[in-house]
Amino acid sequence: MPGKSKGLILIQRVIVWTLYFLSGFILYSNKGILPSMLTTFSRIIYPLSIFWLQIRIKKRTKFLPIDSKMTTSQLWFNLLPVFASLLTVIFSLTNAFLYILGKLINS
Repeated sequence: MPGKSKGLILIQRVIVWTLYFLSGFILYSNKGILPSMLTTFSRIIYPLSIFWLQIRIKKRTKFLPIDSKMTTSQLWFNLLPVFASLLTVIFSLTNAFLYILGKLINS
């Protein structure tokens, strides 16, 4: 039974990473569908979000390592990459979805 769950997790991760890389390819290769400010933000943070997510997955640490003993600067240092990465995922996937939808409608 554990083999099936690990295989399913592997398939899910491959699908998620494929979608994310496809959205990054669309983000960098074509004119953005989203407003230019969001597209520029996504283009800047996209490589950092991949790097940050790989570190989190490899180390198997908490997604949000928050502790009550943290100082304000430590808290922001841990929260900002998470928020920036989540916004980048949302913006890049939305951009890819709107791009593909536009191509399907105009075809």
